[in-house]
Amino acid sequence: MKHQIVLDDLSSIVQQTQSELQTLSGKYVLVTGGAGFLGHWIVATLAYANEHLLDKPCQITIIDNLITGYKKPLVSELENGHVRFIKHDIRKSIPNAIRADYVLHAAGLASPQNYKQYPLETIEVATIGTKNVLEYSKRHRLEGVLYFSTSEVYGDPPPEYIPTPEEYWGFVSARGPRAAYDESKRLGETLCLVYHQLAQVPVKTIRLFNVYGPGMKVDDFRVVPTFIAAALTGKPLKVHGSGNQTRTFCYVTDALQGIFKVLVKGKINEPYNVGRDQEEISMFDLATSIQKLSPKEVRVQRVDYPWSYPAGEASRRCPDITKIRSLGYHPHTDLTAGLTKTIAWYQGIRP
Repeated sequence: MKHQIVLDDLSSIVQQTQSELQTLSGKYVLVTGGAGFLGHWIVATLAYANEHLLDKPCQITIIDNLITGYKKPLVSELENGHVRFIKHDIRKSIPNAIRADYVLHAAGLASPQNYKQYPLETIEVATIGTKNVLEYSKRHRLEGVLYFSTSEVYGDPPPEYIPTPEEYWGFVSARGPRAAYDESKRLGETLCLVYHQLAQVPVKTIRLFNVYGPGMKVDDFRVVPTFIAAALTGKPLKVHGSGNQTRTFCYVTDALQGIFKVLVKGKINEPYNVGRDQEEISMFDLATSIQKLSPKEVRVQRVDYPWSYPAGEASRRCPDITKIRSLGYHPHTDLTAGLTKTIAWYQGIRP
C-alpha cells in the first residue's frame, strides 16, 4: 500500500510522544495551516493517536485557506468524525464558535518559491495571522499555543554561532530577497512575546530546521522534493550556485516528536530549535546522495539561481538542540534512512 510508509511513521511518532499525546486526550485542538505539509502530519498524528492510543479522542479542527495546501488528507484512512476542516483565511479573525484548548499555529508560506510569489500574503499570515491566533487565545484562555517559526530568523550566522543556539539574535536584512518571510517570522515571535507579557497567553515557539519527508509536494520547490522529483524522472539534479551551502536535515518523524514535546512540556514564552544537529551536508553532496539512491541514472549539475528563486540564502544552517533535548527530544532518523523512505513514498504516489 502506497501509504504504508506514512502509517509506519505515524506509529513511530505516537510511540515516541505517548505521554505528550495523552495530555491531549479529550481536548479540542485547532491546527492553522492544517492542509500544509507539517499541518497534515500534525492532524494525521492526532487522528492516529485517537485510533491507537487515547482513551478519549481529541477533537481536531483544521483551518486553512488552501492557497498552497493539499485539498485531500495525507492518509485518507484517518478521516473520521473527530476531524473537521474549515476553509478560513487566518488573516481574518478566528470565529469564536471554533472551540480549542490548544492551538498549533502552523499556517505560513515556507517554500522560497511561494514567498517570492506571494510576498504580501507571507507577511500578513506571519503577522496579522499570528495576531489573530493570539487574540483568539487571549479571549478563550487556552491551555497552550505553539507558534511555528523558522531557522530563517537567524539569518546567516557567523562560524562561532554554528551550531546556532536559541540565544543568538540573528543577522537578517530587512530589505533582502527573503525578507518577506524572515522578517515577518521574527515579528511573529515578538508578537508572541508581547501577548504573553500583556495577556499571559501561554505561547511557546519552535524554530524549524529543514524538515523533509513524505507529503511534501513535488512542486514545493524546496531542495529535497525538487531533487527527488528530478531523480525519479531521470532529469539532472540542478544545484544552485556553487553548491557549497550546507544544511542539516530533519526527517518529519523527528520534527513531529519535537513539536509535541514543546507543545506539552516546553516552557511558556520560550523558543526551541527543532531539527538535527548531525550530518551537516552541502547541497552538492546532498544531490550526490540522492543520485546514489535514485532508481534511475541521473547526473548532478551546477546552475545559476533562477529568477523565481530568492537569493540570499544562508551559507550554513545547523541547530544547537541542547535546549530541546532537556524535554526528552532525540532525533533518530539519519539522512540516508530518511531520504530512502521519502524516495520510496514518492515512487508510490507516482502514476
